[in-house]
Amino acid sequence: MKNVIRSALAAALLLGASQAALAIERGGILHYGRYADSLFLDPVLNDANVDIWILSNLYDTLILPTDDGKGLKPGLATKWKVADDGLSVDLTLRDGIEFSDGSKITPADVVWSLKRAADPKNGIWNFLLESVKDVVANGDNGVTIKLKHPDPTILAALTVFNSAIMPEKQFEAAPGKTDADKAKAFAEHPVGSGPFVLKSWQRGSTMELVKNEHYWAKGEDGKPLPYLDGVTFELLPDDATRILKLQSGEIDGAELIPYARVAELKQADGIDMELFPSTRVADIIMNVRPKVGGKDNPLSNPKVRQALNYAANKQAIIGIVTHGVGTPMSSYMSSATPLHVGKGAVYPYDLAKAKELMKEAGFENGFSTSILVLAGSQDEIGTATALQQMWSQIGVKLELQQVDNATRTQKYRDGDFDMRAGAWTDDIADPNEITSYYVYSPNIQAVHSGWKSDEADKLFEQSQREIDHKKRAEEYARIQEIYNSSGPTIPLYETPYPVALSKKVHGFLQIPLGNNIFRATWIDKK
Repeated sequence: MKNVIRSALAAALLLGASQAALAIERGGILHYGRYADSLFLDPVLNDANVDIWILSNLYDTLILPTDDGKGLKPGLATKWKVADDGLSVDLTLRDGIEFSDGSKITPADVVWSLKRAADPKNGIWNFLLESVKDVVANGDNGVTIKLKHPDPTILAALTVFNSAIMPEKQFEAAPGKTDADKAKAFAEHPVGSGPFVLKSWQRGSTMELVKNEHYWAKGEDGKPLPYLDGVTFELLPDDATRILKLQSGEIDGAELIPYARVAELKQADGIDMELFPSTRVADIIMNVRPKVGGKDNPLSNPKVRQALNYAANKQAIIGIVTHGVGTPMSSYMSSATPLHVGKGAVYPYDLAKAKELMKEAGFENGFSTSILVLAGSQDEIGTATALQQMWSQIGVKLELQQVDNATRTQKYRDGDFDMRAGAWTDDIADPNEITSYYVYSPNIQAVHSGWKSDEADKLFEQSQREIDHKKRAEEYARIQEIYNSSGPTIPLYETPYPVALSKKVHGFLQIPLGNNIFRATWIDKK
């Protein structure tokens, strides 16, 4: 055993020496292939990962998540302190910080930004700051957040995209009478404090970011980050096309590589196939409203939903779609999410049980339904095709409807769907975000499904105030029990983030909370 440890240590030291020998180079444009375009670059009013995972490059928060997604580190604030009674937080702003247009970031901007983010009328993420009673300036470089009640998640909430600090003057000067109107105009030419600035956006094609000359953080060479001159995102919905362009050198990186290609790309010359640790879960979301499109909806019956779960062989799907990279979900949340409970698949494969439940529900002969999948996504299409075959054994006919991301998002938000392939990543090291989205019905009707549990809603509200860790854990254990037994999802698997990069790319990171971090990325131009 000692020899193994010595060998591992020697290898680690050798790797470290090798990396240290690489001299960081500045400049250059990194071209990155995305599966879908962003929709709306406002931190407060957005509702999709295609926006969220980009926002950290344009906007900064007072506190940043650590690279492992579990801790806190200084951002625009250098230090913070929660009062002994838990009813206020004092933060000290970094000296000399500026927005991307060169204007000074003031305590007034912080006050305005946090009040806007906490406003119940603004977006769906305000629950993260529900405890905020008031925000006030505290001298020339300080801010105090006053709370209605002790909040176990307030510091983690200050790392999340919706609490990003924005320029009050520039936002309020944007055309429009309402906050939503102003946000729409401002987001076309956003002014932030992140490492990059939006230069241009050809929707459905490319988005160009260039370095923020006023960014506060310094690189290893003591000069301001970022190292790159810019990042250009290219919209390439088709998985195969993203990979071909990476292999040909037309792009430098590509996200959401289909798991069927991971082993191949690990062996490919000139490519680093990365599997970044994640909180990502893949599921199927069901519309459980009594009627959809004016017709009776079989999915509104809890026994039907249970039957579909039992008839879905999760382990087989993991083998088919992820080629063994994934693991079965044991709750609606990732096993890496704090306060998660459960082991093994939520619903182990049991075809006889599924048939029995279908009979009890009055659907012994099955029914027809449909699922929205992203056109060009090998993983989603593979999952849906596998379910199509599995569910045919209980008489369910599943139609695959391949659509683009914008169309699917709109249908999903409008409740105009039977099922959709879904995925989730935490943005905060706490279970409250996914629970607000998936479980808490007053937010978005439980992941836009129409599902509701009065008990789960009440437990969630209690958990947002509970500072006793044991009691809070008990509340979340019960919430998971309720949702896992009757909820509107087919929990499938959790997986790492598959990202393929040119070997010339260094310093890119996708943290477990999903954010794509380009601020310390650089390109070896030799």
